[in-house]
Amino acid sequence: MLPIRRALISVYDKAGLDKLASALKAAGIIAVSTGGTARALKEFGVSVEDVSSITGFPEVLDGRVKTLHPNIFAGILARGDRADDLKVLAEHGINRFELIVVNLYPFGSVISKDDCTADDAIELIDIGGPSLVRAAAKNHAFTAVVTGPDQYDEAIAAMIRGGTTLAERQLFAASAFERTAEYDAVIARWMAGHAGLVAGGAKPTSKESQSEEPPLPARFALGLERRMSLRYGENPHQSAAMYAPADTHFGLAGLKQLSGKELSYNNLLDLDAAVRIADLIQDPGAAVIKHTNPCGAASAATIDEALGAAMAADSISAFGSIVAVNRLFDEAAAECLLKPGMFIEVIAAPAFSRGAVTVLTTRPAWKTSVRLVEVPPGDPWGPTAGLELRSVAGGMLAQRPDETPDDPTAWEVVTSKAPARNLTQPLDFAFTMVRRLTSNAIAVCQGTSLVGAGVGQTSRVDAVRIALEKAGDRAEGGVLASDAFFPFPDSIELIKQAGIAAIIQPGGSKRDPEVIAAANEANLPMIFTSRRHFRH
Repeated sequence: MLPIRRALISVYDKAGLDKLASALKAAGIIAVSTGGTARALKEFGVSVEDVSSITGFPEVLDGRVKTLHPNIFAGILARGDRADDLKVLAEHGINRFELIVVNLYPFGSVISKDDCTADDAIELIDIGGPSLVRAAAKNHAFTAVVTGPDQYDEAIAAMIRGGTTLAERQLFAASAFERTAEYDAVIARWMAGHAGLVAGGAKPTSKESQSEEPPLPARFALGLERRMSLRYGENPHQSAAMYAPADTHFGLAGLKQLSGKELSYNNLLDLDAAVRIADLIQDPGAAVIKHTNPCGAASAATIDEALGAAMAADSISAFGSIVAVNRLFDEAAAECLLKPGMFIEVIAAPAFSRGAVTVLTTRPAWKTSVRLVEVPPGDPWGPTAGLELRSVAGGMLAQRPDETPDDPTAWEVVTSKAPARNLTQPLDFAFTMVRRLTSNAIAVCQGTSLVGAGVGQTSRVDAVRIALEKAGDRAEGGVLASDAFFPFPDSIELIKQAGIAAIIQPGGSKRDPEVIAAANEANLPMIFTSRRHFRH
């Protein structure tokens, strides 16, 4: 156990500083500080030695240079069991520090504000703070480092007992390096965007525009913090948690649960799928998800109309589903879910009206179970360098998210017969839906409502068959979308028999001429988009 005689304190976050000050006074510890921290400590009755009296140099460059001085860092880094280190301190009149209390400028929270400029962000890049923390963590055999108010109770307990143990200093050091790594990761990601290394925006993209994106980074830092502990993973024998970069509060990283049971691992996977498909819909829209695939989705003039159509698409599968909408979830929308025999696991929206919350938490039999979740709008990909990540054994796969709208002006009618004008919007909607289905994927839509889906099949003709069976009579006069090309013309006969009015698919198969010929023979209009939407 090493006693604490001198402590250097420099904190941006002043929370809990009053408790720390009381402990410093009670233990007779000499406090060294500067700027706002020194003023706060003095207000709490602590006698403070100013850093400039140790360095013999005033703060300069508007506070950019305060603690970066050998008299400070030698006092932190000196090894207590090395006679030569102690001799150097004695020769230069340098006193050791046994405790460093530092928290860093809130770079992540500042850059998340809409009015944050590049100059604002750059000024909040802490230099001295991380240097102090890293120096103390490196020399943890002789110096304790505290990096947040959440550690003050442990530090105060050590002061009361007369010192810190090696085990405590090791834990403090591990936490310190985690926090500086996370801090640098946030800055690195911001700088990549500032330097134009990260793609941004959600402009409609065609095949040609894909080459305009910046290359994927050779490396990027990803500091994750645990946001949510989960009861278990996909199965009860698997432990699980949700992590997110410290500087992101969009998407599921920023969700706010208003009511209901705790979210599970599978809930979050389904919730991600639900929110992402709802966000792809431009008009008021709703998505109903089971096992990460939509069993219903629709757009309409109002959210309640869209939700009603989405729920009706496959009412059997909708039992125990995850529901997401892309507008305020109001009381009329809540009423759509109160049919007898219905049960909903999670409802997600950008916001809920007070009336909707009241209805859903007081009326249905499942009122105490349903989770109401607000998911804030905004770009969730910034903290991951604009990349969507997926883990594989021993590594990570990264790709640009398939989130940007398609460009219908780049589409081509390849059959002799063009789709009727009133099918333009349904075709656009169907091709939007199919991009969020698991490949091989087929979507059948009636108007702007998904009525049948074939997902995750090993052959495309099986996906067609399943989607048409799900749609039933509703396929008549509807449209069909495929996430990738038809490798053979065998699906066309099934599509014709179901009464589909038009097909939309990427094209690109060496057998495209055969497929087009089959569509012409069936008098079926077909569009090629030249853009595939696989989702594995």
